[in-house]
Amino acid sequence: MIEIRLATSSDIPEIQKIALETWPLTFGEILSKEQITYMLDWMYSTEMLENQMQYEGHIFLLAFDSDLKIFIGFAGIQHAAKDQKTKIHKLYIKAGQQGKGVGKKLVEHIQILATKINDQALFLNVNKYNEQAIKFYQYIGFIEVAQEVIDIGRGFVMDDYIMEKPL
Repeated sequence: MIEIRLATSSDIPEIQKIALETWPLTFGEILSKEQITYMLDWMYSTEMLENQMQYEGHIFLLAFDSDLKIFIGFAGIQHAAKDQKTKIHKLYIKAGQQGKGVGKKLVEHIQILATKINDQALFLNVNKYNEQAIKFYQYIGFIEVAQEVIDIGRGFVMDDYIMEKPL
């Protein structure tokens, strides 16, 4: 059985563990090893995650498999990030757990939270070459609304689709 719960700063090591496991598999054929290392160090440092939780209004959710007794995925969101829309900043599921409805369950939980504060849509950025994620988001009702290239430093960029789902 999958349980979704709010993460606290004491859960940061679990979030980091899942990110370190999933990123090389997710982006290994899309991004260079150097870019993956740079982004993991930047986006998943303890300092960055604590700052997001404590000062930037990010909420992290953890998916826990009560049968296996392990965390199998997480999401990071921010309500009212733009025009009454909740942004999904992060959504990662361990490789062996993908395709079992965990991601969908996390997004459904995010929808409930967003609706409670009267946000009107969910939105996210997804790498243009992450076909598996794009198909998943389309399957659960997201549509492409824009594209953007974001310079993240050291000569690296994020080349993304922006996808949105009305609530």
